[in-house]
Amino acid sequence: MKKSLITAALSTLALGAAFAMPAQAADVSACLITKTDTNPFFVKMKEGATAKAAELGVELKSYAGKIDGDSESQVAAIETCIADGAKGILLTASDTKGIVPAVQKARDAGLLVIALDTPLEPIDAADQTFATDNLLAGELIGKWAAATLGDAAKDARIGFLNLTPSQPSVDVLRNQGFMKGFGIDVADITKIGDETDPRIVGHDVTNGNEEGGRTAMENLLQKDPTINVVHTINEPAAAGAYEALKALGRENDVLIVSVDGGCPGVKNVADGVIGATSQQYPLLMASLGIEAIKKFADTGEKPSATEGKNFFDTGVALVTDKPAAGVESIDTKTGMDRCWG
Repeated sequence: MKKSLITAALSTLALGAAFAMPAQAADVSACLITKTDTNPFFVKMKEGATAKAAELGVELKSYAGKIDGDSESQVAAIETCIADGAKGILLTASDTKGIVPAVQKARDAGLLVIALDTPLEPIDAADQTFATDNLLAGELIGKWAAATLGDAAKDARIGFLNLTPSQPSVDVLRNQGFMKGFGIDVADITKIGDETDPRIVGHDVTNGNEEGGRTAMENLLQKDPTINVVHTINEPAAAGAYEALKALGRENDVLIVSVDGGCPGVKNVADGVIGATSQQYPLLMASLGIEAIKKFADTGEKPSATEGKNFFDTGVALVTDKPAAGVESIDTKTGMDRCWG
């Protein structure tokens, strides 16, 4: 991702704040429905939505699943938002296919539904998606890992720490993006696990948290203790993987890569826990989402996608203190200036 796109996306947020109307009595209501309310990514997303809603005079109600993968709570939240007469919903779906009927019900009731971070399947099941290019995010860390290993990449032993068994779109995109970047034939790019590359040790799920990352890493190490590259769905999972490796004295000879760009994750890059991470911008996603709902309520206009893409791209940057030839990146000092959580 070119730095200009990141700058443009951040400038969009700044301009939105600069020209926003003063807050008035809320006659527009919106809902934010996230996967959990504990992951720092979603905490920051809620902060961004809350601040922008207060600025624009939008009443915001927030809901979350109990854990990553809790789609039932998200469906119930959509039903509540419809009953409450909300004008729009911002949604990070745990089950990107299973939640589509509930989303369609909301759209049929006249609500604007915007997917944040995680595209629905199909992507046009939502009115629009504001997200990182997750395929590119995965590709960046894959390219970096391959370039860092050099000739040794051809003999790598790779473990994949994914999200949940349902394979939500964000999980598939990051996983397959890493493979593309590393030089693995992905077979069917829409699903995980059909690849035949002998360098792949296996896949396990983490539920996107540290405990899950530790357990999944332990499981894969039992399968093959020579793993030397680990792709993780996010930075909490990466931290758990590191602890499992450290318990075996392997923390210094395994390359861990991830996606998120939260402040704890960027610090872990600086400290050598994570080799590189792709940074995304949840505050921007949520803030732009609230702006879109307010505009829709006022004018009926729906947001447009980034030119040449089927979603609105909020930017991504590779963060590492060990730059690799041919892979554009920023260092952890810059990453800390842009991080969240």
